[in-house]
Amino acid sequence: MRKVRIAGLGVVAALVVVGLFELPDSPFARRDLPDRTPVVASQPLDVGDAVPESKPSKGSPQVPAKPAEPAITYPEQGSVSYSVLPGTPETIGTAGRLLTFEIDIENGIKGIDPAELGRFVRATYGAPEGWAAGGKWRFRQVGPGHDPGFKLMFVTPATRDLLCGGGYDHYTSCRIGERVVLNIARWANGVPNYGASLTEYRKYMLNHETGHRLGEAHELCPGPGQPAPVMQQQTLGLHGCTPYAWPYRDGRRYEGRLGKYDDAIPAN
Repeated sequence: MRKVRIAGLGVVAALVVVGLFELPDSPFARRDLPDRTPVVASQPLDVGDAVPESKPSKGSPQVPAKPAEPAITYPEQGSVSYSVLPGTPETIGTAGRLLTFEIDIENGIKGIDPAELGRFVRATYGAPEGWAAGGKWRFRQVGPGHDPGFKLMFVTPATRDLLCGGGYDHYTSCRIGERVVLNIARWANGVPNYGASLTEYRKYMLNHETGHRLGEAHELCPGPGQPAPVMQQQTLGLHGCTPYAWPYRDGRRYEGRLGKYDDAIPAN
């Protein structure tokens, strides 16, 4: 029997909570779970590039400053239960196979505006360089009670390990079956020395893991100074390429040679 809770996640008044689930016979369900002390992220949702402050001239109207968005906070181990965002009627893209998706936020993660998150995801999929641009895929966000083509899951680092497997990681994200698992630590903080804004890194992160759900494999840097393919593991290293968040470039699918680097996963 599934449990239902009311989740206080910003502007969405009532979100349906998916009940607890466990992966069967998971070797990663450790008894010594990390402590639940909240981690405070350095950036709120969808942070753009900084804009130099300009001082108003004399006599100009004073515009109130926009209130700062709350920082994203999260425990190392969340509840492994989820709040499901409401769906929207719009179809993203004009041609190709329709894939429905659901957005899940693990309970325990704070500081995310669910409505803004949904808009960010849909805008990324539907951008001129996004996955819907090539006429191969269309997308539609569905809410609770549907059977989606994939679940886009924002989870805590330890829950990432439970879902993705592969030993103690806490750092990367993954796609496992029909679950596109995004590590909230990377969403909140990005990666060191990425060379682009946190907003651009989030677009890369979303497009990369979704690409795996669409059947795409890892790719290599085409050459020094070239944009990195979206299926390159940019989280772990650029290998001479420059950051690039998108599957399309100049109206064409932008790809590198198939393969992956033997990059070490940073200590969390």
